[in-house]
Amino acid sequence: MTAWGADSEYGLLHDVLLGPPEHFRWLPTSAISKATLASGEPFDPAAPIAQHAELVSAYETAGVTVHRLAGDPSLPYQVFARDSSVMTAFGPVVLQPAQRWRRGEYAPVIRFYQGADIPIWQMVTAGSIEGGDVTIVEPGCMLIGNGEERTQIQAAEQLAGWLREQGWEVRIEPIPGQFVHIDVLVSILAPKLAAVCTEAASGGLVAWLRGKGFEILDVSLADALHLGVNAISLGSDRVISTRHSESLNAQMRAHGLEVLDPDLSTFTRGGGGAHCLAQALRRDPG
Repeated sequence: MTAWGADSEYGLLHDVLLGPPEHFRWLPTSAISKATLASGEPFDPAAPIAQHAELVSAYETAGVTVHRLAGDPSLPYQVFARDSSVMTAFGPVVLQPAQRWRRGEYAPVIRFYQGADIPIWQMVTAGSIEGGDVTIVEPGCMLIGNGEERTQIQAAEQLAGWLREQGWEVRIEPIPGQFVHIDVLVSILAPKLAAVCTEAASGGLVAWLRGKGFEILDVSLADALHLGVNAISLGSDRVISTRHSESLNAQMRAHGLEVLDPDLSTFTRGGGGAHCLAQALRRDPG
């Protein structure tokens, strides 16, 4: 482990990177946001500011140090800090978002790591890949989603190759494009505990997780399409979810997890949930 790094999704979280909410607006980035736009629902520009402040408060209440990307009005989806980089056990990897209005996110994330004196481990050059498609299942094991709309196989293989050189197991999982990222289908909540939409995840993926000893909290397809799987572990049996993920939140509480559930509805209507909004910077070894 480097001084800055994470070898799991559930080690005790000390530092997190968040994006700026002030330029966020709904764009036709996914089936979810397209449905929101088609509904004619008005966008309240004050809502992302207030809801993001609630998210920051949840992290700070949990004892997590919050770091922020510098805002850029040309990058309205930069608030989803998960996607422009991914933290590994070997340091951060700078990624390549696919959509036109996200491609420039490489610039502020590189500036952040340089300014924070966090050495960048690798930079993806082979194609587009977004952090929502990268999940550290447990120490030594990574899952990468490949839907081609956001994460191309060439970029997935490049990232996988770097991890495999370090002795890691990496599974590249094809996903239907409508789900955007693998973290719409799978979230790792705690050691050997995952939230999964088994209606949409492949049987091979579910069997792979169960073969590793994971207990699965099943989330319906309808809930998954409203970011009902998308949660982020704080470690020590604590999770940040979103208030409207009622099914998953109830299942997690029944398993003894403490659930912090800020209202993130403006962001989920735009296509991203609690996991999408944050990139872990430093976790205890899993």
